[in-house]
Amino acid sequence: MSPNLRIASRFLTAKKRAMLMSLSCIVLGVGLFVVTQATTSGFEQFFIKTILGTNGAIRIEDRIQDTMRSMEAGGRGSGSNFHISMRGEGKKYIEGIEEPKLLLSALRRFENVAGVSEVLHGPVIIRSSFKSESVRAYGINLDDQLRVSDLGSQIVQGSIGDFRSKPTSAMVGREMADRLQLAVGDSFILEAQGEARRYRVSAIYETGVSDIDRVRVYLNMGEARSLLKRPTGASFIQVNLIDKDRAPQDALHMEEVLRYSAASWQEREKTWLEVFRALRISTAITVSVFTLIAGLAMFNTLAMIVMEKTKEIAILRSMGYTRRDISGIFLWQAAIVLMIGTVCGWVLGVVVTYAISNFPIRIRGIFATDTFIVSWSLWHYVAATATAVVMVMAASLIPARRAARLEPGDVIRGTAQ
Repeated sequence: MSPNLRIASRFLTAKKRAMLMSLSCIVLGVGLFVVTQATTSGFEQFFIKTILGTNGAIRIEDRIQDTMRSMEAGGRGSGSNFHISMRGEGKKYIEGIEEPKLLLSALRRFENVAGVSEVLHGPVIIRSSFKSESVRAYGINLDDQLRVSDLGSQIVQGSIGDFRSKPTSAMVGREMADRLQLAVGDSFILEAQGEARRYRVSAIYETGVSDIDRVRVYLNMGEARSLLKRPTGASFIQVNLIDKDRAPQDALHMEEVLRYSAASWQEREKTWLEVFRALRISTAITVSVFTLIAGLAMFNTLAMIVMEKTKEIAILRSMGYTRRDISGIFLWQAAIVLMIGTVCGWVLGVVVTYAISNFPIRIRGIFATDTFIVSWSLWHYVAATATAVVMVMAASLIPARRAARLEPGDVIRGTAQ
């Protein structure tokens, strides 16, 4: 142990209670910072997983038609053309996809595409023996849909194999089944375009997203085309990507090449993503108050030590200790408390995060979970440590610099400030 570190340790024992207060605040600040970031990030990542598993990374829907006006310049025979884009006439969107098979083939050629699926949907009336409601029928090709969504793992009752093998079977959401009192094997009627047809529930799924579980009825594509009187075309194409974070760039590329509107999951869910980001920042600021209190307590403690140890500081200076050495002694005191507090804060963060991850809670609305969702990330511990280091060491600089400015002669004369 170096002499400076040994002296710093001796000075620490002079203010045990004050140092313990700083230590406890650092432990709470670091531990709670880790816990809050783990929970907010966990829920955000689970929300993203739910969105990707239901609506895909990219959605291709309306055809883009440019509304440009070509005008000949320079007179007849000049051969010079220029294009003018009129204000408000940049693009026109034509609803639906006319040739889904061609578009599917083109999308599969993009290197980051993992799967594509055409979807046809339309409004229908569902009638059970209990009540009737307005919902939407979604026609899908099951194998393609399983490649772009988590539908296979979202089945909570019934068998997805029955849906594949029986053309007149359907899959309904948990919330819809509860409202209509439908169970696997029950029959119901769908009405559309003035025609009513009977279907049987082959499976009940649950995504946790109320807007999906309440209104979507999945049908086989052929049956949906017949019911909705749409023998050709599709409403949209759902795309799954290998690297989900590249969705904005891939969507822009697809839009430019295919001339169809392409919306990435980041664009579609921008509002919710901003909400989660705001929650992460606000919780980080809130729990950092403990670290700020630790910094203020450290400032006060070191300032008192400087006032009480002026004679010891003068003796050290007369022995040849430089101002840098004296400053280092006081910074070492802060560093010792900071290191112990940080390690204990890490332990507290791990224990509380693990305990919270097993805490039962029922959430339905934007996703479904029965326990707290946490994210185990090294960066949470790095951020908590960085926050503590900045606040505590910054608060320790002023007392350390004040101690370094003390001169032995001023101490002897009693004029030290």
